[in-house]
Amino acid sequence: MRILMVVAQKEFRDEEFFEPREVFIKNGIEVKVASQKLAEARGRLGGTVMPDLTVSEAGVDNFAAVVFVGGSGAAVYFDDQAVRKLAQDFYDAGKVVGAICIAPSILANAGLLRGKMATCTAGEQENLKMRGAEYTAADVQVDGKIVTGSGPEAAKKFGEKIVELLKS
Repeated sequence: MRILMVVAQKEFRDEEFFEPREVFIKNGIEVKVASQKLAEARGRLGGTVMPDLTVSEAGVDNFAAVVFVGGSGAAVYFDDQAVRKLAQDFYDAGKVVGAICIAPSILANAGLLRGKMATCTAGEQENLKMRGAEYTAADVQVDGKIVTGSGPEAAKKFGEKIVELLKS
């Protein structure tokens, strides 16, 4: 089983990438990373990761889930058509779609949270509500196959909920 994690090229939130990734790996799930380009991506706290593929190369066929990592850098994906299509394709295929911190706005902007319970960092809650989500303020919220997380403090639990969904 494989998961695709999408990070911004810079200013992704380290905990929201590294903690869920560790949970996935400990559960025997292979992790591939996508970003805007095939160059080292750097987190806000200095962590780095080398993407395996670009967002435009990514597709649903080889993955059980897609996870959009937060941090201020993720805002570059809010209106990115390739990223919206990727989220929509995973959703349409009935696969798990996760987003944490500001990244749930990617899902909201793609229309995936309309009528769904979701959480995010406080600064994005109005965008989620405006786009039809039922904002819950929970640390981690699961609605169907969509998992949203509020921020770095919820990163490990966010990863665990995704694993639970994949194993059920």
